[in-house]
Amino acid sequence: MTGLPLSRFKVLDLTLHRAGPTCARQLADWGADVLKIEAPGGAKGDSIASDRDSADYINTHRNKRSMTLNLKDPEGRDIFLRLADEADVIVENFRSDVKQRLRIDYQAVAARNPRIVYASLSGFGQTGPDANRPGVDMIAQGMSGLMSITGAPGHGPMRVGIPLADTSAGLFLFQAILLALLQRDAPGPDQGRGQWVQTSLLEAQMFMLDFQAARWLVSQEVPGQTGNDHPTSIPTGVFPTADGEINIAASGDAMWHRFCQAIDAPDLLNHPEHASNALRSQNRSALNARVAAITRTKPSAAWETMLNAAGVPCGAINDIERAFAEPQVRHVKLAKPMRHTVLGDIAVLGQPMHLSAAEDAMEYRPPAALGADTDQVLNGLGYDAAGIATLRDRGVV
Repeated sequence: MTGLPLSRFKVLDLTLHRAGPTCARQLADWGADVLKIEAPGGAKGDSIASDRDSADYINTHRNKRSMTLNLKDPEGRDIFLRLADEADVIVENFRSDVKQRLRIDYQAVAARNPRIVYASLSGFGQTGPDANRPGVDMIAQGMSGLMSITGAPGHGPMRVGIPLADTSAGLFLFQAILLALLQRDAPGPDQGRGQWVQTSLLEAQMFMLDFQAARWLVSQEVPGQTGNDHPTSIPTGVFPTADGEINIAASGDAMWHRFCQAIDAPDLLNHPEHASNALRSQNRSALNARVAAITRTKPSAAWETMLNAAGVPCGAINDIERAFAEPQVRHVKLAKPMRHTVLGDIAVLGQPMHLSAAEDAMEYRPPAALGADTDQVLNGLGYDAAGIATLRDRGVV
C-alpha cells in the first residue's frame, strides 16, 4: 500500500498460530509487501488457519499475499532463498531448531543477502535449557508469574482473558524489526547490514509484568492476587452502584481528597484509618466497604459524570458489544470496514496508532486465499506456466 511508512519493504512471512502473525500483520497494515508462505495444502497444525473465513483468521492475516511452498523440498528451499535475496525482512516462529534443519536460518540467508533483517519468535528463546520446548500463550502466562497475580485471593491462579503473551511478543518483535531497519538504513558503520532480531513469549510476558516485576527485583516483594483492587494504589477497583458496577481510581492524596469531596463524604476523608496512602492500603477492606456503601446509592452513569467532572477517573465496565458502542470508540473509528469475498461487508479491529501523514492511506484487505499469489511470484522468478505446473505436480508448490 503506497503512502504508508513501510511501503518500500518486502517481507517473507513464515509464521503460524498467533504471536508471529501478530508481528507480520503490523508490517502489512503499515504498508509492507508481506508475502505469507504456506505449506501446500495449508498448515495442518495451525488451528487459526483451519478456517480462513473465521473472525480470528481475518483479524490475524489481513493485508497479506499468499503463496504455497514446500520448504522441505530442495527446489522449494531454492525458491525461498531466491525470494529472500530480494527481501528486507523474514519473520518466523518455528521452534528454535526447525530453521536450521530446513537450512533457511539467519546465517544461511545473510550469507546471500547481508541486508536481511531476520526476525525470530519462539516460546522461550533461541538458546538455553528450554529453547526446544513447545510454547503457547497460557504456558507463558503461568511460567512468567502473571497467573499468580491475576484473579481474586484464595481462588487459585487465573489466566488473563486475552492472549497477552502472544500479542505482546508479536508487537515487541515488530518493534525490533523497525529498530533493525532504522539501524540498517542509517549512516554509520552498520549501514547496509541487517541482523537477527529475536524475542519469546516468556520474555515478552515477563516484561509486561512491569511494576510487579520491579517489586520483586528491587525489593524482593512477591506480589499476590488482589482481584479487582489495584495492588498498590487504594482505592482503585470495582465498586457497586444502584444499577451495576463501575471502576473508580482515587489513589494518591490529592485524588483521594477530590474523591471524598465529590461524593460528599467528609467522614471518609477525616477517618483516621484513611489518613495516608499507607493506612488506606493497610485498611483496604474496610475502606472499600465504606466507599461501596456510598456508591450503591446512585446509578453508574451518575457517578461516572460526577467523578470525571471532579477529575477522578471513573468508567463503565462494558462487555465487548457495549465497548464498541462507546461514543469515544466510535469517534476514533477503531472498527474499520472490510469487504470480504465470502462474508461481504464486515468490520475489523483497526490500528490504535494515528499517523497524520499516513492514516488516510490505510486499507484493510481480507486475507488472500491459500496460494492465491503463487503463480505471480513464480512468474517474477522466471517460471513459465509449464514450469509452474511441474512444480505443482511434484508438490513443491
